[in-house]
Amino acid sequence: MNAAEHDEDLGRPYDHQLMRRLARYLRPYRGQVVLAGVITLAEAAIQLCFPYLLKEAIDLGIRHHDIEVLDRIALTYLAALVAAFGLGYLQSQILQRVGQGLMRDLRADLFAHLQRLPVAWFDKNPIGRVMTRVTNDVDQLNEMFTAGIDALFGDLFMLIGIVFAMSQLDVELLAVTFSVLPLIVLVTLLFRSRVRRAFRDVRTRLARLNAFLNENLSGMSTVQVLGRESRNFAQFDALDAEHRDAHLRVNNYHAIFFPALEWVSAIALSLIVWYGGRQVMWEGITLGILVAFIQYTQRFFRPISDLSEKYGILQQAMAASERLFALLDTPVDPASVDLTRPAPPALMRSGGMRIEFDGVWFAYEEPHWVLEDLSFVVEPGEKVALVGATGSGKTTLTSLVLRFHEPQRGVIRVDGRPLAEWDVEQLRRRVGLVLQDVFLFSGTVASNISLDDASIPRERVESATREVHADGFLARLPGGLDAPVLERGATLSAGQKQLVSFARALARDPDLLILDEATSSIDTHTERDIQQALQRLMRDRTSLVIAHRLSTIADVDRILVLHHGRLRESGTHPDLLSARGLYWRLHQLQVLGGRLALPGAPDPPATGAPA
Repeated sequence: MNAAEHDEDLGRPYDHQLMRRLARYLRPYRGQVVLAGVITLAEAAIQLCFPYLLKEAIDLGIRHHDIEVLDRIALTYLAALVAAFGLGYLQSQILQRVGQGLMRDLRADLFAHLQRLPVAWFDKNPIGRVMTRVTNDVDQLNEMFTAGIDALFGDLFMLIGIVFAMSQLDVELLAVTFSVLPLIVLVTLLFRSRVRRAFRDVRTRLARLNAFLNENLSGMSTVQVLGRESRNFAQFDALDAEHRDAHLRVNNYHAIFFPALEWVSAIALSLIVWYGGRQVMWEGITLGILVAFIQYTQRFFRPISDLSEKYGILQQAMAASERLFALLDTPVDPASVDLTRPAPPALMRSGGMRIEFDGVWFAYEEPHWVLEDLSFVVEPGEKVALVGATGSGKTTLTSLVLRFHEPQRGVIRVDGRPLAEWDVEQLRRRVGLVLQDVFLFSGTVASNISLDDASIPRERVESATREVHADGFLARLPGGLDAPVLERGATLSAGQKQLVSFARALARDPDLLILDEATSSIDTHTERDIQQALQRLMRDRTSLVIAHRLSTIADVDRILVLHHGRLRESGTHPDLLSARGLYWRLHQLQVLGGRLALPGAPDPPATGAPA
């Protein structure tokens, strides 16, 4: 079930299996939870004493003009108030600590799990919805634990205690009070059925709003360049209005339900005053009993109102926990890093990696194959370029090497071992990756180069920046290597970010270097410096270079030409040009500015692996 479908689920008001799973997160805090429960019951017991103390004050003190008894009861009442205040403070403090601790633990598990999910999962699930899971849904559980479950038991204990106390005072008045129960049941059932749908709408609208915000804020430059501000604002305004209206519907139901309960409570009180007043006049009961009954009746309807509100909290929490555990139950990538075990020891630098593709087939969605029966070998220290039209499978090939995806058929071997047998953390630590779209984290330039890896000293970071000629622009930044970097590198130009990514790859001293359109954002002057740095960067290590500009790969050892996921040609730059095949055609298209682009022209014959 995808995220969109999950947001439409109504869910059940209570699910014991979900509660059992949630209880596991409470185990480290079970002592505090038990203590909070005891405090809640003690506070409820004290609250039950107040009407009885009023009864005693009226019947024993005021009625008999006994000042001493009245003083004693007043002091007892004051002491009970102080005790109730102190217990309420302790309960609030304990539950808030438990709730915050539970949220921290659950968010930590969610974030760790998200880091282990396959890359393809993030392509199918909007980030805004994922953020809603980690933030809003976890908050719903916190509200249930801090203001829901414990108070729920307190309210139930209060109701039972009130009914018992009223039965001890006068059974006839208790029957009068209970005569309005059918009205309470009717109002509660109507509220419950409607508020469930309203809460579902709020969750759905919030997830859609977050997804829209995340997408548009991430692509704000594109929005402004294309002049979509007005249209995007109209879409946001519609989503925002739907979210507002969903909340207003919830508030509308609450605005009807709670006054309705007050109205039923007023009916009960009027019946008690009418019937109980006659009993007092006929000396069937004392005035103190009537006042106590009025107090108990008011307290009787307050827990009912609270329980109805707690039902809404429980409903939201159950739906939130269902989505959270569905996310936690999403199968992780078998090749992902296990954060619970120690990091594997770093392997010694070997001077290159041997990469072998043996009959590899891969599709993101079968049967739409991106790579078909792909076979080739890259020897240690060899510099190999991957060329081909957009969609030919070049970037997919490198993703398979990094184990972001697994091939459906065939075997990929690294240094003679099947890729599936490698520890993914050791494998990726031996790979340096430079992408066309550079991702920088908030922090400093130095932290983005070393990625806070303790094995990369400051000296290596400085050396890497000099080798890729990044020291020039760093000297102009306030702070140099310690210059602040905002989210996604917003303070740096595209070329500067790419230079930082070159330094990041070099500082890792990898055995395998993958360059995916690495010089696409570099100006001509900077590219000359980068090309010199690349010669040093690719020395004594295996290199896979993806480039559309064929002029940047003339000096590699071998060029692999991909077409529709198949290896069509293989050789050096001069050899492929002399063969006048697909590579020659791509080269001529670039050199001659597209004059050879003939509509419907057939593909040249394969000179590499058979198709």
